[in-house]
Amino acid sequence: MEHHGSESYYVLGEGLLAESGGGRAQPLAPEVEAATAPFRFSRMGPSGAGHQVGEKTRQLLAQAMTKVQATRGSRIPSGFTYLGQFIDHDLTADKTAVTFGEDVSPAAMLQGRSPVLDLDSLYGAGPSDPVSAGFYSDGLHLKTGATVNPAKAGHDLPRVGKGSAAARRKANIPDLRNDENLAVAQTHAMFIRFHNRVVDTLPKSTPPGQMFSRARRKVTKHYQWMIRTDFLPRICQKAVVDDVFKNGRKVFEVGATPTDMPTMPLEFSVAAYRLGHSMVRAAYNWNVNFPDGGGTLDLLFHFTGTSGNLDGLDQLFGIWIADFRRLYNFGEAGREDLVVAEPDFNRAQRIDTMLVNPLHDLPVGSIGGTPPPPGIDRNLAYRNLTRARMVSLASGQQMAALMKSKGVAVTPLTKAQIRDGKGSATLEALSKKRLNRVVADTPLWFYILREAELNQGRLTGVGARIVAETFHRAMEGSTFSIVRDPAWRPQLGPDTNTFRMVDLLLFAANGKAAVINPLGG
Repeated sequence: MEHHGSESYYVLGEGLLAESGGGRAQPLAPEVEAATAPFRFSRMGPSGAGHQVGEKTRQLLAQAMTKVQATRGSRIPSGFTYLGQFIDHDLTADKTAVTFGEDVSPAAMLQGRSPVLDLDSLYGAGPSDPVSAGFYSDGLHLKTGATVNPAKAGHDLPRVGKGSAAARRKANIPDLRNDENLAVAQTHAMFIRFHNRVVDTLPKSTPPGQMFSRARRKVTKHYQWMIRTDFLPRICQKAVVDDVFKNGRKVFEVGATPTDMPTMPLEFSVAAYRLGHSMVRAAYNWNVNFPDGGGTLDLLFHFTGTSGNLDGLDQLFGIWIADFRRLYNFGEAGREDLVVAEPDFNRAQRIDTMLVNPLHDLPVGSIGGTPPPPGIDRNLAYRNLTRARMVSLASGQQMAALMKSKGVAVTPLTKAQIRDGKGSATLEALSKKRLNRVVADTPLWFYILREAELNQGRLTGVGARIVAETFHRAMEGSTFSIVRDPAWRPQLGPDTNTFRMVDLLLFAANGKAAVINPLGG
């Protein structure tokens, strides 16, 4: 899937649910459904049939969530917003899209459409696959791209470079969603560097036929460790994450055979993990060329090959290379030379019930569809709420009750907490009748964001449990797994217990400031 316009959900036991560009249910013909390779969704909780709010209520709620508002700062560096998007695309990558369909066995099809944290969005089906081989320069190293004006090798995604203008700028990577905004595209480029450097630092005694598999294993386990110890505790209450990874899951696929392919809970995909939408800023202090909010969200979409047109070029305009010092705090790794002044640093918006105003009217390129959807259909909050209704997602109250019944220590939100929150979306535009419905049957996405809003911008309760358990299962079911190999420890960080995103970036850059911030300033 190149765009976020239309989505389909193959729910185990229920069949295929699909939607039109506006997020409304759209039944598929039986022959189309039969030909669709299913991505396996499941329900962690009960069906929310009979617990959905109406169309007008969804519109009013979405408008309340996307009103113009002041910056809602957090302590989370903004790089984690787009790392989260990169991770999402890994979880939902369709590896079968970059293989010859007739050569894919049913088992490979199942694996290719299942949620695991194996970096399929980076590797595709691997260099031995006839199609995915095109992502590699020599069967081991991933291809890199270069910018123009100025020319900087390795700082753009590799691109096709042939054919029509659109074809030339198309990213030569397994998942084109990673070229839909510049921040995630630059993140993907750094992961390419990370893999290539791991290849280059493998022991010379490594048998040639094992080089790629050993490199991928090492990359994947370090990536999972970083998610477990750095990413998740920033967005979720740490105690919940620690409990799940120490004591196991209580709600999702409890007792599953670890090596069986996981499913993807709708409650995670359609609600809990859409937390990142609230973290997006309207503008970024992007680099020396675009300080003081010069990197607007619109421009970050524009300078891509999927949502934009690279400003008419075939490669990224070099003045737009990311300054990663402004997105991550390298002081955590003791690199004070890579720390910028606080006014230049980008922190994510607080995780709460507000989205920045540009998400009120998404760029057409990020949605797709002909003709492009009008009006409210381009409001990201409305799209999220409408998708939840389409799949009859459980309400926040239903999920809180389920978790309590499973022995999870969750304190349900009160009606007053849902109504009032703490400094974010206000529900004053809703009539008394609509408000009463919202606080009684709260859309799960809104409920989870309200929980975080009341917890200083970090998921807790229902939201934290859904996210932590889904990640635990996705790691457990991966080909390479730190959950199934609890004795494994990282080797590429400062010690055998530490590997953060800043450590990944520093290793990928070989510690060079000129790679972390190639434009200077």
